[in-house]
This record gives sequence, structure tokens and C-alpha cells, in this order.
Amino acid sequence: MNVALRATGFSLIALSTSTWADFTATPDEARAIAKEAYLYGFPVVEMYKTLYTQAVDKKSPNFKAPFNQIGNTAKAFTAKDTAFVTPNADTPYSFVWMDLRAEPLVLTLPPIEEHRYYSVQLIDAYTQNFAYLGTRSTGNNGGHFMIAGPNWQGQQPLNIDRLLRSESNIAYALYRTQLFDEKDLAKVKQIQKGYKVETLSHYDKQKAPTAAPKIDWPKPTPTMSETPDLFRYLNFMLAFAPAQDVEKELLARFAKIGIEAGKPFNVNTLSTEQRKALEDGISDAKAGFAEFKKTKVDTHEVSSGDFFGTRDHLKGNYLYRYAGANMGIFGNSAEEANYIGYFVDKDGKPVDASKNDYTLHFDKGALPPADAFWSLTLYDGKNKLLVANPLNRYLINSRMLPDLKLDADGGLTLYVQHKAPVKDLQSNWLPAPNGPFYGILRLYLPKPEVRNGEWKMPLLNPVNQKQ
Repeated sequence: MNVALRATGFSLIALSTSTWADFTATPDEARAIAKEAYLYGFPVVEMYKTLYTQAVDKKSPNFKAPFNQIGNTAKAFTAKDTAFVTPNADTPYSFVWMDLRAEPLVLTLPPIEEHRYYSVQLIDAYTQNFAYLGTRSTGNNGGHFMIAGPNWQGQQPLNIDRLLRSESNIAYALYRTQLFDEKDLAKVKQIQKGYKVETLSHYDKQKAPTAAPKIDWPKPTPTMSETPDLFRYLNFMLAFAPAQDVEKELLARFAKIGIEAGKPFNVNTLSTEQRKALEDGISDAKAGFAEFKKTKVDTHEVSSGDFFGTRDHLKGNYLYRYAGANMGIFGNSAEEANYIGYFVDKDGKPVDASKNDYTLHFDKGALPPADAFWSLTLYDGKNKLLVANPLNRYLINSRMLPDLKLDADGGLTLYVQHKAPVKDLQSNWLPAPNGPFYGILRLYLPKPEVRNGEWKMPLLNPVNQKQ
């Protein structure tokens, strides 16, 4: 075995013919390139973390299923789930990590009742949503859908309802099935049992092609997304995502600091000056994002719909793609769902339940407009996970309206705070941690007035300032 490859822990198949990538940039060039490359590569590496824990590491508590098999989670997410940040607790998930190198996969969906929302979000290795199946895009009647990688050139069977292409050979199918309440879990489990995944050859009863080479997946490290080590994992993942013509010039620039698909990248071979240049570039990227979040995201000048979607939708804006992966990876495209972040109060101050209680008021007739449903979910500001609380209540959604107490004028006021409000208001209490937090208002199948900005979101109002 090649000693260099043993040191990297990377796939022998992907890298056996590779040589070490060259670092030819000057320190100033390297810093600028590292800033670009960090924003570009962060989503890819964050996706890899989830891939590894859900499809590779069978000892992981978050393991779902091996590649090309489906894993179902027949419960809503709770504070104990840590696989990825800002999870959605309204729709139990099903998961398929797709290896499309040898042949396409066929996803079969069962027919389900018209009033239940569901979707299958198809995500490439860059975290771009390249297509959707489900209520909005293909309806609730079910069907057979083929997912093919970038190099497949076969014949589409006649009984396939739709062929969808991924630009990467590793891709993700993320299913969401609406859960009405705890009594509805059995029905959701039944629907999930109807989700079927099989290779094209198995579906079409043909001889299977030669299997793709085995992959030696590198084990994630705690700091892999925060240091120049990110570029090591980026090189690995780029081997499964052929370069797009629109990015060839960008990737040629990245090659000046050793970023090349399938090439080993070892931070320890860099000089002190080179390593510092990369670290400074990463710091520049993080500082730029912090300023962007403060001035554009927290002020709602840009929305989640800008961060998630196809490559064409993103138009090469890698800061936006980074923002999506940083704040809520695997978010839906704008036409599928809208996400509104509550990171600051009406005065522009970061929300912190150790300093204030908060109210969120919707005027009569001004609830979030959505054709499927809406949901406000709270997260811990430190770990970006759901907030453990005595009620095990992580959200308030539109299906809970009959159980909520309306104001005298017909409006709705929610109470966002750490300690429980007085008893007659507890039905409207959304528990917060004793510290920083944030909320995400999700609107599934948002109405046009959301997308065109006509509907205005209410802001968090601080009350009962604490000493």
C-alpha cells in the first residue's frame, strides 16, 4: 500500500493513481483563494459528515441504512437527535444515500391521501437541490422515479414516470412525511413502508452491471469543517462530482493551494507560512459571513429561498450556499418551503431567554400563509439543536391552532421564554433554553404573498427584562 495514501485514510480506488497536489500560490494569493475555497467547500464537507454518520458508521447512534437502501425514522425529531443542525420536527424523515456510480436507482412512492404533505428532496454532493418528488412536484398518486448519475448513458424503461439527473455520483434523497400528531404515527409508519428503493437492474429484472469499486471512507474529525483540514475532505468528495464547465476556471485557481478532485491533501506538508495563509483565508470567510448574517439575514433582506435550490438558482453564489449549510443544512427550495429565521428581536438585539421573555403576535387573519402547513420551531443558540424542556414541546404549528388560546381580538400571541408563563397561557408557550436561542418559521408550500414579500412576518417582542 502507498504510504501516503495510508496516511490520508482515503479511498485507494479513488486516489491510487494520484500524486500530491501542488501548492503554487504566494501567501497573499493563498489567503484569497482559501477564503473562496472555504465558502465553496464547507457545504460539501458538512454533507460528508452526515453521510458518514448515517450511511457508513454502523456504530453511530445516527446510522440510518447502508448506501442504496432506505432508512425510516418513524418519530419526530427531539433534543436527543444530533445528526445535523436545525432539524425539522414536523415531518418524520426517511433517508437514502445514493451511490450512482454503477447504475441508477429507482425510487417507488406509494399513493397517499391528498390532505397529507410529503416530499422527496434530491440533493447532490454540493447540497444543491436538483429535483423534488411529492405533493407539489409529482402529486400524491405515487409512481416510479429514476435517479441517474452524471455518466449514465443507458435506456430509460417505459414504465418509469420521470428520469432525474444528479451532477454528482453520490447524492441524497431526503423524504419528509407530514405527521399530524402522536396518534398519527402508525399511519406515517405505514406510508414509510411503502417507500421502495432498488437498483435499475433489479427493478427492470436485468443483469446487474459490474459493481463500482469499494470506497474507503475517511473518518471525520472534530475540527474538519473549521480548519484547513476541510480541504482534505473536499478533495475526497470532489472525486465523486465531475467538474462543471462553469467552474473549471474556479477549480484551476483552487488547485494553486492543493485543492484537486481525488488528490491527497495533507496540511502537515505545508510550510508554516502556507498554513497560516490558509487559516487566515478561512478566518476571512467566517468574518465575511458573520457580517452578511448580521446585515442581510438577521434583517430579513435575504431569505432562506435565496440559499437553497438548484445550481441555476444559486447562480454561483457560494456565500449563499455556505449560509444555507451553516444555518440549516438540507433546507428546502423556495417553492417547496420558506424558512424565516428569528435570530434577533424587534430592536435588532440577539435573542436570549436568560435576559428576556418574548412574545410573538400574529394579527387576526395574518397567520403565516401556506397551502400545506406552517410551523415555528425553537433551537438552542449554542448547539443549533432542539431545546430539551419539560413539555417535550419543540414547536407550535398550524395543526395545533384548535388547542391554542386566541387573543380577545382574534389574533394569536405566542410566549417564547425559559420558564413557564401563567397557567392559562401555557397552551401558547414555546419553551426556550436559559440562554441564546433562535427560531425558524417554516411554511410548507408557501402562498405567493410569502414569495413576493407581500406578507410581513411579525417580530419577537422582548418583555420582562431580567437582571
